[in-house]
Formats: sequence, structure tokens, C-alpha cells
Amino acid sequence: MTATEFDSYTRGKTFYYAEDSQPYGGEEYLDGKRVRWSFLDGKCKEGQWFESNDQICFVYEDNPDPQCWSFFESAEGLVARFENDPSQTVLYEVGKSDEPMVCLGPDVGV
Repeated sequence: MTATEFDSYTRGKTFYYAEDSQPYGGEEYLDGKRVRWSFLDGKCKEGQWFESNDQICFVYEDNPDPQCWSFFESAEGLVARFENDPSQTVLYEVGKSDEPMVCLGPDVGV
């Protein structure tokens, strides 16, 4: 997918991904190429995406190193291959929603 196709497909939606049929995480795609990622544990991190060398790359608030992926549209939905180590991670869309993800506030207490 090109950046334009990716933005058109994802913007304003929350996608849920699985790896090898196991839940992996979710990402909310916001305006301005902003994202919110969670491993579905209630903890979310903010980030942004950009296109680089025909890949979609993400940087997050806790990690400035780009995480680059190739995205493809299949009959079952979005497929993402992690290009930093393509033998490691391939994610499959298992759901999408117009609703935002549930993110818990920061840890409270001592």
C-alpha cells in the first residue's frame, strides 16, 4: 500500500491485529498521521507514521527508532509485515471499529 492508500483505509478507525491467530494489539489511526497503539493491556502509547522507501514507518513516544512495515490489503483485511525483521512478525487484521480504543490513565500510587 502507498501512504495515500494506507491513510484512506485506516484514518478514523481502530484496527485489531493478530499474529498466528493470537491477539497481538490494536492501533487507532487519527488525523494528521497520528496513531495510538496498545498491546490490548489498557496501556496506550502515542505515535506518528510516515512513508519511507515504500513502507509505512511508526515512531512512538517511548521509542524514536522507526518501526517500518509493509501493508497489503487481502480478502480478509489488512496484512502487515515487519520490515525491520521480516522473518519475525506478520500481523493480520482481525477486526476494525469506528470506536476509539480503551486506554487507562497513568499508574496511580506509589
